[in-house]
Amino acid sequence: MSRGEGDSSPASKRCAGSSAPMETPKKLVNSVSGCADDALAGLVSCNPGLRLLQGHRVILRDDLVAVRGRVALLSGGGSGHEPAHAGYVGKGMLTGVVAGAVFTSPSVGSVLAAIRVLTQAGAAGILLIVKNYTGDRLNFGMALERARSEGADVRMVVVGDDCAFATPGKAGRRGICGTVLIHKVAGALAEAGAGLDEIVEKVTAASKAMGTLGLSLSPCSIPGSKPSFRLAEDEMELGLGIHGEAGVRRMKVLPADEAVETMLKHMTDPSNASHISLTPGCSVVLMVNNLGGLSCLELGIVAGAAVSRLESRGIRIARALVGCFMTALEMAGVSLTLMVVDGELLRLIDAKTMAMAWPNIPAGPATTRREEILAPMDVPGKPMDETGTGPRAAQVEQVLERVCSTLLDIQDKLNQLDRAAGDGDCGHTHARAAHAIREWMRSCPPPAAPSQLLSCLADLLLEKMGGSSGVLYGLFLTAAARSLRNRSDPAAWADAVDSGIDAMQRYGGAAPGDRTMLDSLCAAAKALHSLRIPGADPLQVLEAAVQSAEVAAEATKDMEAGAGRASYIRSSRLEHPDPGAVAVAAVLGAVLGGLRDPLATPH
Repeated sequence: MSRGEGDSSPASKRCAGSSAPMETPKKLVNSVSGCADDALAGLVSCNPGLRLLQGHRVILRDDLVAVRGRVALLSGGGSGHEPAHAGYVGKGMLTGVVAGAVFTSPSVGSVLAAIRVLTQAGAAGILLIVKNYTGDRLNFGMALERARSEGADVRMVVVGDDCAFATPGKAGRRGICGTVLIHKVAGALAEAGAGLDEIVEKVTAASKAMGTLGLSLSPCSIPGSKPSFRLAEDEMELGLGIHGEAGVRRMKVLPADEAVETMLKHMTDPSNASHISLTPGCSVVLMVNNLGGLSCLELGIVAGAAVSRLESRGIRIARALVGCFMTALEMAGVSLTLMVVDGELLRLIDAKTMAMAWPNIPAGPATTRREEILAPMDVPGKPMDETGTGPRAAQVEQVLERVCSTLLDIQDKLNQLDRAAGDGDCGHTHARAAHAIREWMRSCPPPAAPSQLLSCLADLLLEKMGGSSGVLYGLFLTAAARSLRNRSDPAAWADAVDSGIDAMQRYGGAAPGDRTMLDSLCAAAKALHSLRIPGADPLQVLEAAVQSAEVAAEATKDMEAGAGRASYIRSSRLEHPDPGAVAVAAVLGAVLGGLRDPLATPH
């Protein structure tokens, strides 16, 4: 909840009735009491353009001489919203900020000290930009009154951009991420020499043309404290504040597109007194803000969805800003801010600033309609042979289908094996290969000629499978295909497997005994050498190869990894077989099963 920085909130009551204990999350801090000071000191130590005000949690530009004769801008609030607020101090944005403890308003004394420094530096007026929380209004307001009694020319603008509540209470709309855009507009005006009255007038108008809405997948927690509320695994909350204050609705987790649509509908609903009015043809600045714990992957998906949904409404996204702008500690969530802009506002947004947290955004609109660069055509190869529906083609399809079903059946098993030493996606990676092969077979019959079949599979897996496994299979199949050109005798398959293994070792760097897929593959290759013996039964040889691969895969659980992601894990933690080796053995077993299936046997 907001503590001294904001209004009292029912957020802490949302976990009432829950019997499961809530753990205090781990934090990488030196001490709970000193984390705000340490964070500010770290920021200043890394930025030569910033200075701390002795005895206060105040950060100022180091070139205060440049303030003389210009309006100075002060903002601030509780810590925990990084990069806000100190990240926006610099030429073209804020002159300084005053920070409080985590989620707590800064003290009157520190705000007043900052005002005094700027007054002594010769500022032609000082504007306080304050988010609409009770604690911030009180502390900044009290400092303003004290400063005025000392003769300082000080004004205050209170920003309330939250679109969450359809009927805002007496406290009004909360000030959240849109405040950063006000910092930018005010900073550009001040840098251009605008007077205090003009800046107040223009940022007040900009504030009224702006709205923000948040969506959370998880709570946040103040260092040393338990999370302020709890969300079930399948829940998300719409309209939270930046301190974990309650939102307006809990709902089941939605796909990103639907979640963004829900947010935009709420933000623009005319029955919502806090809505932002958007008309087709208007231009907006879009800010997609990571609330702290969302992955960059998800943030990009949300940003794309926001651009697409706004375009479908006929809205022009003049600029799009995507990143961490005003966070809520480690909350996994996102907020969308929309500001309706005209040419002047857009020029102020584009104006240069040295503030370290302001992104280097391109001066151009965001759109989903960018023309794609044409991919180069594939190098023409040898024409494929006929791909009819004869017995050989049926046998190829039967084998491939058996491989696909096997990989899908063991998807969860491979993921579980991979979690011990990797990122737990080995099963997903092989499942992508299976789905890609099935889709390919539905679109056209696979070639029956062995060399062409393996070349096509190599291209398919390189494009669709992903990960190092996709490349390794691609290397193996490409090299094996070369060995099979103009050959189809059993010995050719033994040579092909050896060629594929050579290519994998040459580029992958692994060797038998390194606890990788090569352990299964090399064991099978030794058994397949029997294909070079005249009169050998290919199916019996393949059966022996499958058995050797399975034994080798199981033996990898006792090996120390010498290559791949598992090589970074202590051997004492590797208690299961290597998932890549298990997958190779399963694929070989599926090939054997497909060849033995009477439905695929030529008549």
